[in-house]
Formats: sequence, C-alpha cells, structure tokens
Amino acid sequence: MSSSITNDDVKKLAKLSALHVDDSEVAHLQQELNHILEYVEQLEQVDTEDVEPTYQVIGGMTTVTRSDEVIDYGVSRDEMLKNAPKQRDGQIEVPRVIE
Repeated sequence: MSSSITNDDVKKLAKLSALHVDDSEVAHLQQELNHILEYVEQLEQVDTEDVEPTYQVIGGMTTVTRSDEVIDYGVSRDEMLKNAPKQRDGQIEVPRVIE
C-alpha cells in the first residue's frame, strides 16, 4: 500500500470536518480509511482503456420541470411570520451558518 492514514491524519480530518472523535475511535477510523485507500488503489489498476466515458448516469432522461405558480393559501405574510422563532424586517431570521 503506497498511501497510509495515520492517527494524526484522522484527528486532523475530524477537526476539519467539525466532528468530535474520541481517542478510542481514532484507531478504528484509521483502519477504515486505510481500507478505503486500498480499494481506491485497486480501482486505479483497472484497465478502462476501451470503456467509453459516462457523462450522464441517467442516460436519455430529461429534467422534469413545472411552471412556477403562485398559490394563495389565504394566510398573510404577517400571520406566517408570527410562527417564526425570530424575525427581522419582515423576514425569518436564522442562525449564521458560515463564519
């Protein structure tokens, strides 16, 4: 195997992914990730010389669309906003996701 994941790699990946990983899980995840890399290395050895590239996996299907239609449910915007936990300037306020 030419590539190998270390315990430090697992901890770094977990940190970058914003995941909490206990020390007891690191060894198991290291083993799993190394198995994945081994599988990818096997795939790299497969001869795909005469295989035509696939650009669309749903072959021949078209995207189904519908026209946008306004539906009046008989509820005003202000009535709907009353159900929102937080609102500001006539819109629902949500927690910041990107820092």
